[in-house]
Amino acid sequence: MTIPKPTPVPSPCLGICELDNDDLCTACLRSGLEIANWGAMSDDEKRRVWALIRRRERGERGI
Repeated sequence: MTIPKPTPVPSPCLGICELDNDDLCTACLRSGLEIANWGAMSDDEKRRVWALIRRRERGERGI
């Protein structure tokens, strides 16, 4: 029996990198630090960032 490999967590990058006054990208809603560290993050860390993005999309900007 072969166990399938998990699908890699996709990057939320939209190719429009512009940080606002809160250090959040206006396109993908990641912080500058989250963007810089994305390539070194584990899949679990990336999923946590995605959860933060969803909260930020709902207007919870203080996160």
